[in-house]
Amino acid sequence: MHRLAVPILCLMAACVPTSDSEVANRNAPVAIDLPPMKTFSNQRAGGVNRPNSQIAQDFLDLTFQMESGRPLPWLTKFEGPIKVGVRGKTPAGLEGDLARLLARFRSEARIDITRARSGEDAQIMVEAIPRKTLQRAVPQAACFVVPNVASWAEFKKNRGNGKTDWTRLSNRTKATVIIPNDVSPQEVRDCLHEEIAQALGPLNDLYRLPDSIFNDDNFHTVLTGFDMLILRAYYAPELKNGMTRGQAARALPALLNRLNPRGNRATNAGANRTPKQWNDAITRALALGTAQSQRASHAAKAVKIAKSQGWTDNRLAFSLFVQGRVSLASKPETAISAFVQSGNIYKQLYGASVHSAHVNTQMAAFALSSGQSDLAVRLTDESIPAARNSSNAALLATLLMIKAEALEAAGRKDEARRVRLDSLGWGRYGFGSERNVRMRLNEIKGLAPRRVRS
Repeated sequence: MHRLAVPILCLMAACVPTSDSEVANRNAPVAIDLPPMKTFSNQRAGGVNRPNSQIAQDFLDLTFQMESGRPLPWLTKFEGPIKVGVRGKTPAGLEGDLARLLARFRSEARIDITRARSGEDAQIMVEAIPRKTLQRAVPQAACFVVPNVASWAEFKKNRGNGKTDWTRLSNRTKATVIIPNDVSPQEVRDCLHEEIAQALGPLNDLYRLPDSIFNDDNFHTVLTGFDMLILRAYYAPELKNGMTRGQAARALPALLNRLNPRGNRATNAGANRTPKQWNDAITRALALGTAQSQRASHAAKAVKIAKSQGWTDNRLAFSLFVQGRVSLASKPETAISAFVQSGNIYKQLYGASVHSAHVNTQMAAFALSSGQSDLAVRLTDESIPAARNSSNAALLATLLMIKAEALEAAGRKDEARRVRLDSLGWGRYGFGSERNVRMRLNEIKGLAPRRVRS
């Protein structure tokens, strides 16, 4: 399993100048000292609102199949206390984020998991290596997890010989999470959340899940209440190593009713499976090495499939969101229409959620570039709380930067200065290096219409 290296934000594609001379004709780059990095001390998981019958189906589909479609014959998990070790040149902030994550596993998922002391054996090893080294082995991956090995060197030695094949496991005794050590603190944290969770439990991702990190849409960057419920069920005594799908299915209703009594209610909605053709279309639309026209074609195909399936859920909304992303540079009118439709669906389903915040970020960028500063402020104000509550510093910083530019354009300079300063602290966590923060800041500044000096 691996977290895909898919960029979250591409709002600049249709509006940013394409040459240095064009940039010079816009507003001058901001010269400002960066404040200290801001971090999220606590992640708020939120509740789980779906019926247990749906959650049971989600559990089975997450647990007994891999993303590739290969079935997993039985449930496997660690037995006994679990220790997590760290190896390699670790980036700043990793230990703090890891400590918070392990505390959440203990309190929310009730898993006996702790940080390994120096010299102590670890069942899960986190190894940090350069991103280029990682992607030479697994292209397009931001990070990944492999079973039955205790290091990067052991993974390379045994790759392809069956030892690291999840489908051959009868239980879990050790696993290694490979993460990059030269990316932003947020990307490191996101990798820790997803890959350690998959080292512990489910190995699949499902696009139909609106409230989970086990979803390649990358909207949720930290483990949610749903994810913790899945992991708590995974490590409950009712589910044992070696259980088949049928055995787990028979145990889940009573187990989930015990863990999640509020979900013990009837539902008329069955699990609507996602056809492989739609998954393939989305994957190809997001493939960065593919020609723009082909990506747009695949995105349009995903929208067509979603509508033909009669979907009105987050999969249709995400199809439209992807269509908007890949149409920004070539067909801005198509992009705007797709974003509007996507945003309307997300708002109807989930209100002012992180899903809507991603759409509003795109729309606010368009509003800023077209001189609609009041609209840009309104859209960012709608979405800043969701970005903050979802612990997404990159998204939060981007929204604040757009808002600052919109306030500046409206003549509200003091407010703009305060908001911009706030954005930079979050940007240091979300984007990493000072260079990356300044690039994003000046990229967004370039969206604002040229201001004529008097």
